[in-house]
Parts: sequence; structure tokens; C-alpha cells
Amino acid sequence: MSKRDIGQEILEGIREINAYKKGEKKLRVRTLKEPASPQVIRAKLKLSQSAFAGLMGVSLRTVQDWERGRRKPSGPATALLRIAEQKPEVFMELS
Repeated sequence: MSKRDIGQEILEGIREINAYKKGEKKLRVRTLKEPASPQVIRAKLKLSQSAFAGLMGVSLRTVQDWERGRRKPSGPATALLRIAEQKPEVFMELS
């Protein structure tokens, strides 16, 4: 593993900000699509609610609430769902 030079990284970041402010550089922007519903993703992975909850790091009750529409996945859970949908092989390696 290579050593990082945090000071150098910060200076480069400041230079990039200054270049952006002067109109010399454009920002990279990505738009992430919403993942499918947890129930659809879980079905594609062929997992029980309990197994899916374990991989997601949430309670069984949370998965049930998501699937019944009583709660909506937030922040990190949405990111994990996106990974589970787009890269199921990576998600399944977590088990």
C-alpha cells in the first residue's frame, strides 16, 4: 500500500476549487438512480427476509417495514440496495 500525502491532496483540492471559481475547470457531476424496491432486489437475490436483513445490517422488522411501505430506506441503506441491485455478486460476497 502506498503512503498518502494528505497535505499534497489538500493543496491540490484547493487549486481545483480556485480553478473552478475562475471558470477554468468544470465539476464532475453524477446522478444516481433510485434502486428498485427492497422486495424486488431481495427476490432477485433469492434471499429470505431474515437473510437479506442480515446482509443489510438491519433488523428483520426494518426489512418488513420497507417491503410493506411503512418505512423507506435512508442514506447508507439506499447505497447498499443500489450495490445489491447493480452488483449482486459483490453484495453476496459479504455473507
